[in-house]
Amino acid sequence: MPQGKPAGVRCVQLTADERCLLFGRPERPAVCASLRPSEEMCGESRADAYARLTFLECATASEERASQDLSAKSGSGLMAPPAA
Repeated sequence: MPQGKPAGVRCVQLTADERCLLFGRPERPAVCASLRPSEEMCGESRADAYARLTFLECATASEERASQDLSAKSGSGLMAPPAA
């Protein structure tokens, strides 16, 4: 996903059994490599882990949108509309 993975969108690099096709490879995104298994991150079940990942995605989505909007700012001082 060259432009990054939007919040709420399944990563195209996940297999049907939820394994990362890029695990251990240099092209794996830094954000993915930075996620480490821990009780805080994973909870006690797969459902807990997904709930926490979803929370992190939602919490950072607005930051990512603001950053994209600032990057897309034109010389007229108007912000670009959100991508569809």
